[in-house]
Amino acid sequence: MSAIALLRAKTAASHEAVDSVFGGHDLNNPLSYQRFLEAHGRALPHAEAMAAAVWPALRLRTPLLAADLAALGSPADLAVSTRNEQGPSQWGALYVVEGSRLGGGVLAKQVGPGMPVAYLSAVHQPGEWRAIRHAIDAAAADRDQHWLDQMVAGALATFELYEAATRHARA
Repeated sequence: MSAIALLRAKTAASHEAVDSVFGGHDLNNPLSYQRFLEAHGRALPHAEAMAAAVWPALRLRTPLLAADLAALGSPADLAVSTRNEQGPSQWGALYVVEGSRLGGGVLAKQVGPGMPVAYLSAVHQPGEWRAIRHAIDAAAADRDQHWLDQMVAGALATFELYEAATRHARA
C-alpha cells in the first residue's frame, strides 16, 4: 500500500469530521465566512510550518489568508514560524495541508460575491499535487511500521488542529 493510500485510509474519519465542522459555515454570509477564515488562521500557520519543514517548495497560503481576513476587517498576525524538524509527522502534515488546497478551490466558488478569495483560490499548479504525493510515497518507501505510524499520527494531529480551531470559534 502506498503512503498516500495509507494516509487516506487511516485519516478518512478525521477528514470527514473536519469537513463536517467547516461545512457548517455559510460562505455567502460575510460574518460566517470571516469566522471560517479565522478558524483556518488558528490552524494553518502551524500546519504550514510543519509541512514546509519537509517540502521547502511549499507555496505558503498563510499570507493570503491574512490578506483575506484584513479585507474582511479582521486583521490577524498569522506569521508562519519556521521549523527545522524533519520527520514522519511532518510528512503527514504536508498531506493534510496540501489536501486542503484541493478543497479550497471548490470552496472558493461558494464564497459570496465581492468577498476576498485569495486563500481559497490558491490551488495547485499543474503537476504540483502529483509531485507532492510522489514525494510522500518516496519518503515513506522502505520505512518501518513505527515511521509509518508516526506519519499517520502527524496527519491525524493536523486534522485535529483544524477541528479544534473551529470548535474554538464556536466557544
